[in-house]
This record gives sequence, structure tokens and C-alpha cells, in this order.
Amino acid sequence: MAENTKKWNEVGRRYRIYLQLEKRLAQNTVESYMRDLRQFAHFILRRYDVAPAHVEPEMIQRYLDWLFERGREKSSQARALSGVRSFFAYLVLNDKVESSPAEFIQMPKFGRHLPDVLTTEEIDRIIASVDDSTPKGLRDRAMLEVLYSCGLRVSELISLRMQDLFFGEGYVRVVGKGDKQRLVPISATARDRIQQYLEVRRSSRAGEEVLFLNNRGKQLTRVMVFTVLKQAVRQAGIEKSISPHTFRHSFATHLLEGGASIRQVQEMLGHESILTTEIYTHLDSSHLRRTVEEHLPI
Repeated sequence: MAENTKKWNEVGRRYRIYLQLEKRLAQNTVESYMRDLRQFAHFILRRYDVAPAHVEPEMIQRYLDWLFERGREKSSQARALSGVRSFFAYLVLNDKVESSPAEFIQMPKFGRHLPDVLTTEEIDRIIASVDDSTPKGLRDRAMLEVLYSCGLRVSELISLRMQDLFFGEGYVRVVGKGDKQRLVPISATARDRIQQYLEVRRSSRAGEEVLFLNNRGKQLTRVMVFTVLKQAVRQAGIEKSISPHTFRHSFATHLLEGGASIRQVQEMLGHESILTTEIYTHLDSSHLRRTVEEHLPI
């Protein structure tokens, strides 16, 4: 066992460096991945005493069964499997194994709570409820329009800079998790709203080039975005439980319902794994499977 333990420790150290330097994950995310890996390695060593390169699919399935027997919720089981998949994807990438033993292990089926999906009519009602006769109202309308039409996270929305706007090309540049950048199409309506806002936008006192500013010329906070949306929802008379994430979730669902592939939506949302995008939607599994199959390389 000592020899195999040494192999797990060695590859674990290299995997940590990969997560930090190449994947550029946040430190707490790295630590979460490493905790999951240590638990998995402990199970494999105790039950089978094999090195990472000799793990088989049946061992991973037994590991998930073991988590179930210990009363771990299915969401925790799914996260554990996601971590195992990430680890073996790293080994494949570095030619340590020929294929991942976790590739065909199915995610635990569970009813995950997802935010309510808004219809396009409800989205329009919420945005239209904002009084745009003031500079603040113009900002809020533009902000909500961008939040939905680009499917942004709140952190991405408040971090948008003037130099991230490429209106001539019809895109905005978004800096997502791990400082990863992506280009996202922006609607003509959102572009118009931003331009109207920029005509009355006050200058940043701090010299920042952040797009959406508060009344002191500083960057907005997440709480401010939540407050703006909450007020607009109440003004629109919509009683669903709505957060900024609801806009992002609705954006993804509407794209899939409109015929976009799951991979296209994954890229626009900036999801690291397509599994996140699959879990993220309300659409039935047959539709998801069809959109994946239609866009697989031949």
C-alpha cells in the first residue's frame, strides 16, 4: 500500500499545480477539488490498493455506492463524481492513462432545485417597469437588458468595462470565473440601452472604466443589482421568486428551446463542464441528448 500511496501523493501534487496554474481556479475551489481527491484516493487505497493508473470504472461506481451508504446527498455524490472526472481528464491530458475510467459513469439522478424560468414576456415586463426618465433608470434598464440578453453572472455584469464593448462586431468581452475571457453576442436592444445610458453617465471619480456606476461614480455592488431587480419585479407585478441568476437561467433555457445546441449555450455561459449546463436547464433529457448528438464531431 505504501508504494501506491506514494503514487497518489505525487500525482496529487502535480494535479494541484495544474488546477492553480493552468486552470487558474480560485484557491478555495482548488482546495475543494483536492479534498474530494483525497477522499477518493483513501477509498481506492483502502478497498483496492491500486495506483491512479489502475483505477477501473467498477471501483468508481463502488465509491459512489459507498457515499450513498454513508448518507451523502445526491448533490454531494454528483460533485464527487465531477471531481473524479476532472482528475482523470487531467491524467488523460498528460498521457498517464489512455482513457478515463469515469467517462461512462452516470451522474446520480436527483431533483435539483432550479430557479423559476421567466417567459420572454415576463422579462420584457420587468425591464419595461423601470422608469427610464432619470439617469438611474436608464442605467437600470440597460443593466437588466444586458444581464438577460448576454446571460451574465452578477459578478460579470458589474465588472464590465468600457473597453469590453465591441458594438461594431456585436459582442461584449466577459471576464468569468478563473479570469477566463469569452466573447458573448449582445442584442441590438441592449446596445441601444447602453448607448442611451452612456449619454447621461457620470464620469468615474476613481478613473475606473467600469461601465455601470453608482451615483458616486463607483462600481456597483452585487447587492445593488439585487435591489434594482427586486424593485423592478415588484413594479411589474410578478410573484415568482426571482434573482439575477433567474435571468441567466432563463437566457439559457430560451436559447435551448430556440434550437441552440447545448455546447453553444455552454460556451456563452462560460461553464467549465457541459454537465453543469445540462443540470442547469429544465429541458427534458431527450432534448438535451439530441442537441449534444447533433453537434458531436464526425
